[in-house]
Amino acid sequence: MTHFKAFQVTKQDDGTLHRGIVDVPLASLPDHPVLIDVQYSSLNYKDALSATGNPGVTRVFPHVPGIDAAGIVLESEDPSLAAGTPVLAQGFDLGMNTWGGFGTRIRVPVEWTLPLPRGMTLVDAMVLGTAGFTAALCVDKLEAVGMSPDGGPVVVTGATGGVGSVGVMLLAQLGYEVVAVSGKPERSDWLKSLGASRIMSREEALEGKDRMLGKPTWGGVIDTVGGEMLWNLLKSLEHGKSLAACGLVGGAEIPATVFPFLLRHVNLLGIDSVNLPRDEKCRIWAKLADEWKLDGLHALATEINLESLSNAIDEILAGKMVGRAVVHHG
Repeated sequence: MTHFKAFQVTKQDDGTLHRGIVDVPLASLPDHPVLIDVQYSSLNYKDALSATGNPGVTRVFPHVPGIDAAGIVLESEDPSLAAGTPVLAQGFDLGMNTWGGFGTRIRVPVEWTLPLPRGMTLVDAMVLGTAGFTAALCVDKLEAVGMSPDGGPVVVTGATGGVGSVGVMLLAQLGYEVVAVSGKPERSDWLKSLGASRIMSREEALEGKDRMLGKPTWGGVIDTVGGEMLWNLLKSLEHGKSLAACGLVGGAEIPATVFPFLLRHVNLLGIDSVNLPRDEKCRIWAKLADEWKLDGLHALATEINLESLSNAIDEILAGKMVGRAVVHHG
């Protein structure tokens, strides 16, 4: 094979971006040691930013987005990743300035490539993708500092999104009382089917935002929003509890004071799924394939292909996407 199919974004001389499906020479891929036949990818918010030219994500065009990829090794210089090995690639520079999973071939460094965990299929891995991995990373870090099912209700913001929906499902399966924050009241029944015990509107989540401290209520928070919502929930944590921050769609700045930290002994935990060391990524993926394996995972997924990807990008940017979009290259 001398060419492969890809969803490529190009930039015209006047700065206009064009996206579409093209046949790309295999020689266009970077000179990395692992060549993968990509069978599935997934659509994340960061992919949509890349596809629309956000310079904080992608600076060099033409470009193939896709921060997630799952497929079969075709060539490798590492004996632990022999040809025929099912693998996933996630994070680091994949899909940012290195061509990513929206093409049927990628070349990546060994350290970006993880053997598919036993008990997980390629499509399972991409239903989860970076979003599901991030949700699991939040739960893992929150539990490491003491969060437990008997410690009070746990809030998940942006609950209909990729991180949020997996977070709701995982927490519920682990026995937590989950409160889902959503601006989509029409999705309340769907969120309850994932395990949410209560749905809270964005307005309710922001009540009392001008107070120095809120009523101590929450045993933990997974926040995908940032801004005022992050701060309002953090200052309403129970004594000694924690909030895991993994998103900023609601703003990068928080109107913070030191009071919750000094008077409530709370923790603000940062979550980065991109540059986490390979061993840590393998550990979290192994949990998702075993003790954290999600029942009904595929209820979160909508399957799309390269031909429908452009419309899906517009949908996720408009805040209309629910759950996870899995890109099937078959």
